[in-house]
Amino acid sequence: MDFVTRFAPSPTGYLHLGHAFSALTAFETAKAAGGRFLLRIEDIDEGRRRPEFEAAICEDLEWLGLTWETPVRRQSDHIADYQAALDRLIGMGLVYRDFRTRKELLAESLGAPHGPQSPVRGGPLPASQEAEKLEQNQPYAWRLWLDEALRRTGPDLAFEADGLGVKADPALLGDAILARKDAPTSYHLASVHDDALQGVTDVIRGEDLREAAHLHALLQTLLGYPTPRYRHHPLILGSDGKRLAKRDLSQTLRSLREAGASPDQVRRGLGR
Repeated sequence: MDFVTRFAPSPTGYLHLGHAFSALTAFETAKAAGGRFLLRIEDIDEGRRRPEFEAAICEDLEWLGLTWETPVRRQSDHIADYQAALDRLIGMGLVYRDFRTRKELLAESLGAPHGPQSPVRGGPLPASQEAEKLEQNQPYAWRLWLDEALRRTGPDLAFEADGLGVKADPALLGDAILARKDAPTSYHLASVHDDALQGVTDVIRGEDLREAAHLHALLQTLLGYPTPRYRHHPLILGSDGKRLAKRDLSQTLRSLREAGASPDQVRRGLGR
């Protein structure tokens, strides 16, 4: 099997050292395996994406010495693909309209037996109640109906992560949102679809997305997609011990470059 991996940033800010570590890890792993490295722009956040950030992503990665196949897939150009995947799940009765507001969900979570911020669970409303809310034009999100999804897949769903067989536990993320009025698709649905479409065999990303792999394995099974191998690398932490975020401007590749750092210095600083 050919080795195919990807780096899939969102153009909502400048890349920082954590992004550089993730991109270099994926790129060098693909190179060592004689495989392929893809760049994908995950720009489905319409409110925060910016063309200048997308341009900066390519500039920063080229500065680090990375190369990738073209054309680059830009998710905002393929919303119809993700809608088709959602429509399949709707047709299979595996998602439901959730009309609850964030305030209502928070109140439910605080009162849940598993403590504050418990994953959302639920199911479809009775047809008459749903029709009434649709008639009132109430906003809603499409959520994965986890109970029904697990009933379809059975208890033995598993995937490979960090070289080990892992029993999937999609309940970690509950009834995940797959789309809503102001976001026609979610990270989970778009990422799973594109990994299958692009033939990604190995997903290399930070350990902050470890729980997401359980949900992604479920979505892949429901949609008939292959499940790639997952590898989770450590996160790069700031001086405060917290993981870097795009607001940490002093740690962006752009600021380091402007301060006179070289690509080799950045690589060595990241242990590459």
